[in-house]
Amino acid sequence: MAGSDHSASTCCAAARYHGDQAAAPGMLDFAVNVRHARPPQWLVDHLAARLPELGRYPSLDEVRLAQIAAADRHCRSRDEVVPLSGAAEAFALLSNLRPAQAAIIAPAFTEPAVMLCTAGIPVHHVVLPPPFTLDRVQVPDDADLVVVGNPTNPTSVLHTREQLFALRRPGRILVVDEAFADAIPGESQSLAGDALPDVLVLRSLTKTWSLAGLRVGYALGPPDLLDRLTAQRAHWPVGTLQLAAIAACCAPEAVAEAAADALRLAVLRTEMTRGLKSVGARVVDGCAPFVLFSLPDAVAIRKNLQNKGIAVRRCDTFVGLDDRYLRAAVRAEWPQLVQALACGRNGRRR
Repeated sequence: MAGSDHSASTCCAAARYHGDQAAAPGMLDFAVNVRHARPPQWLVDHLAARLPELGRYPSLDEVRLAQIAAADRHCRSRDEVVPLSGAAEAFALLSNLRPAQAAIIAPAFTEPAVMLCTAGIPVHHVVLPPPFTLDRVQVPDDADLVVVGNPTNPTSVLHTREQLFALRRPGRILVVDEAFADAIPGESQSLAGDALPDVLVLRSLTKTWSLAGLRVGYALGPPDLLDRLTAQRAHWPVGTLQLAAIAACCAPEAVAEAAADALRLAVLRTEMTRGLKSVGARVVDGCAPFVLFSLPDAVAIRKNLQNKGIAVRRCDTFVGLDDRYLRAAVRAEWPQLVQALACGRNGRRR
């Protein structure tokens, strides 16, 4: 295990780069992890039916309905749920918890570090070496806020519940980013259903339900911790359509649909991983709906793919990774990616 400290300017510089910046309109997009090109039609129809109501402010009843739906989905109580304008909003709120020292398990989604650094909170990156698991991880004892993804973006590694529980300490808050947890068959290793006094779980609906343009998610945790998290928050932080989406996507029928899709994605991921390995990629062992892999000539490969209209995610903007790594979303079109990789590498060998 290695660790690295970064100043606010350092951790914010490359960290504001995200996959959507790699994909221009019309490109075959493996850079963004949103599951489908558009939401399912039933969800589009459901949200469209609410458009005439946008002339009024979101009501407390709508907030309660969204809370109840998410609470029922995870066997929690209503006051253990806070609707969010995307799970990323929670990262902007973490400074409300007034941590003295934050630790982020890296490689990881970069927004928590950006938001904490911007708020002037010291951030220590606990950098995991390949294969990026929590085995023998050493978090500084004075870290009173620890952020970890599960499964982790960009590595795709799924940590066990026991490994996550081992990160807890008296006086410490553990934040588990479960933005992709519903893409794991059976939601294995999730802490969403655990009512723990020192654990916040963040959930996103933008990935599975293709709602990136709506920004919608929720936080799960003890009421007192959620009160602290949202102590300084704008009024009406979540809109009518976002609340409607939470209620709809947490309904039993929707949860069952997502679970079935997770099984399909797992099969597709296995096929895609096999294809990437066939052209010489070293694939990180994981199970998220994206694949982290490395190639010695990854920079040239990424640019060649871009010229062919194929977008993949560069990973040298993540703490703990370098320009040998690329990330690709699991897509049914993966054979086109593999074929382009094969052609590019063969062309350079001549």
